[in-house]
Formats: sequence, C-alpha cells, structure tokens
Amino acid sequence: MQDSYDVSIVGGGILGCAIAYFLSIITDSTIIVMEQEKKVAMHTSSRNTGKVHAPFYYNPEKKSSTATYALKGFDMLKRYCTFHSLPFKEDGVVEIATNEREIDTLLKHIQWAQKNGLRDEDVKFLSKHEMLQIEPNVKCEAGIVCVRDASTDYGLINQKLMEDAIKLGCKTSFENKFRSIRYNTNTNENRKMTIKGTVKDITTDYVINATGGNSLDIAHNLNLAKEFTDLHFRGEYWIAPQKYNALTKRSIYSVPRNTEYPFLDPHWIIRSDGRCEVGPNAVPVFGPYSYTSYENLMNVVPKIFASCKVGVLKLFLSKQFLQLVSNEFSSSFSKTNMVNRVRRFLPSLNPHDFKQRGMAGIRTILIDKNGEFASESLVVEDDSSLHILNYNSPGATGALPVAANIARTLVQKNIVNSTPKQINFPFSDEIS
Repeated sequence: MQDSYDVSIVGGGILGCAIAYFLSIITDSTIIVMEQEKKVAMHTSSRNTGKVHAPFYYNPEKKSSTATYALKGFDMLKRYCTFHSLPFKEDGVVEIATNEREIDTLLKHIQWAQKNGLRDEDVKFLSKHEMLQIEPNVKCEAGIVCVRDASTDYGLINQKLMEDAIKLGCKTSFENKFRSIRYNTNTNENRKMTIKGTVKDITTDYVINATGGNSLDIAHNLNLAKEFTDLHFRGEYWIAPQKYNALTKRSIYSVPRNTEYPFLDPHWIIRSDGRCEVGPNAVPVFGPYSYTSYENLMNVVPKIFASCKVGVLKLFLSKQFLQLVSNEFSSSFSKTNMVNRVRRFLPSLNPHDFKQRGMAGIRTILIDKNGEFASESLVVEDDSSLHILNYNSPGATGALPVAANIARTLVQKNIVNSTPKQINFPFSDEIS
C-alpha cells in the first residue's frame, strides 16, 4: 500500500501536529501526519509537567531562541486554549534559593528575565521574609515569583491540534511506524522521496521530521547531523496525596545544582487539575520509550553500540556527570531519596505518605563530539527534508510559534503553495 503527498510530517507529538495545523491553514498542498501509535500525544507531549514555562532561567546567550519561543508561546497557548475551552491556569511559579550562595543565581535570573523579554511586573525578587508571606510552608533564603507562568494539559492541546488539522484537510496514517526513507532516483517516480512504513509506504516531495526521541535516527538515515549522538533520560514522578494539595499556591522550583547540565532538580508541581507531584528526576535509559525496566533492557545492546562515539565517551569520563547519574539512579530506586530532594524546601512532606508513581516521560538530548550537551533545539535540512532535533523542555511551551515559523518558511521557499483558507480558527488571520 502506498500514499502520495506534497508534505509528510513524521511524528504526532505536539510539534508535529502544530506544524500540520498551521500548514493546513496556510496552504492547500496535500499533507499527512505519520504516527507509529494508535493516536497522537502518546509520549513526551502527554508525559510532562504541563507547565507553560516563562523564560527567566534560560541563559539569553545560550538559549535565546528557546526563550523567544517560550515568551510567544504563552500568549498563543492561552489564545488556543481559550478558543477550545482547554485548561489554562495562570497560577505562576516560584524559584527559590535554599542557601545564601544561591541568591546570586536568583538575581542573575532576574537579569536574564529582562533580557528575554519579560516585564518587571512579570518577575519579582522576594526576600526570605517576603517569601514567607506568600508561601509560608516553603523553607528558603529568598525567591523569585513569576506570574507569567501557567499550567495546562499538553496532551489535550495536542489532540485538538490534530482534530483541527484534519478538519482543514490534513490526512493521517496511524500505527504506521517509520522504518526508513530514501530519495527516489527513478525517473518514473512521481515524488522525490519514499518513506517506508510498517503498514504502508508514503511517497512525498518533502519530509518534516518531528519525532522527538527518534528524530536523530531519522536524520542519520539521510546522512544528516552525523556529528551528533543522543542520550535518553527518563523523568519520574511521585503523586502527592490529597492532604498536600493546599501546601502551596504555586509550583516550586529550586535553583539547579548542576547548571552545566540541561536538567532542573525535582520540584513541587501543581497541575492544571490541582493534583500535586514531586519530580522529575533524570535517569539515563537506553531508548526513547524505555518507561519500564523491560522496555529499557530491550534497547541495551543497540544503544550501547550506537553510543560508542567520542563525544559520549568523553561525557562518561566526567566525574561530575557520573556523580549526577549516581544521584538520579538513587532517586529512581528510592522513593525516600526522591521526595527528600523536594523536602529540602518543603519540610512538612513525609516520604511514607507517597504511594503512587506518576507517569514517567523521556527526553532525548544531543551530545556533540566534545561530549557536551546541545543547548538548544536544532533544525537540520536539505532540499527535501527538515529535521527538528533536540526539541526538549520548554518545547511544548514554544510549539505553536515554532510551528507557525516553519509553516511560513515553507511558503517562502515555495515548498508549499500559499492558499490561505477562510476559516474561524485561532491564528488563521495572522499566519496567512
């Protein structure tokens, strides 16, 4: 079986479906979303904290585009959620210093917030006494409160984007796992490329790779981004019992202890429905879907061979990285160790009260030849394909503006035609 389309989007996460949505608004070129699962949003797009992140702890020298898209994403997500009556709770967030040394980091984050476009009224520094006034159960030396931060349900947003794209003419191919891709050199072929799938093949003139944890493998299949390898990290959560639901008014983050690595320490999360959780940690695993020990073991051998590259070997020779890995494994095996990492600033938590694990998620991070983590998402492309790599937190926050920008770029490059539709959907007035 084989289908033929102008543009094929591989990956039904929030970014892939957002791209499909904006392309469906802006063009009548034929579009399909290819997804390996029965429906969209089965992985990272649903397995996250649900926070709409404000860009106050992103270094503007290293994460300028990440900060820009996060800032724009807040307004776009609010508009989209309001239109579809989806959860969007502007509950704010607090970052705290657990000791006096970390206060300098908070002051630096205030400067970063201003450089990243946040207003003075969005982010405020609070002394220890002022923090006690707004969050009396939090133990800290100082804090930052950011009001331009929200809680939502990215899984629901992801599903609605796909539904809207389908209404606008986008096609789908579910339970069709990507196997390989090749350029068509036969002059009898009517399309430039063929995507081999487990259920059907898709011939297409252009491929957009938005597969998250699998994105580097697909890019490598076309001999792109060969200078990178990737590592997968599972973020785990523990659900707090209801008696703690009123412990704080806002989600609480602590100043990261390992600022050179792209992870926050486990924090206190308040979700859009009021549930509270502790997490996530960052446990190294062997695959983008290694949620369980069995799934992890299935990927051990191929991942070890794939990771035998200079960059990864350099990283694993770092004592600091090995110490981080040791701490993360400890919090994975021990509920007490995990909860105690948050108990540093919420001392009333009792690890024995936590009985249920939350839904784990996995992020995939690129490693360069020097053994360093890529700081931002990367777009790698050739004449017939575009690959979004290293798309991690706050990826869901920035998905709408990133997708809108990709759609405009494809029109400007004449990869799709510009035939905007007369519709009543969010952003149809501005994207066209």
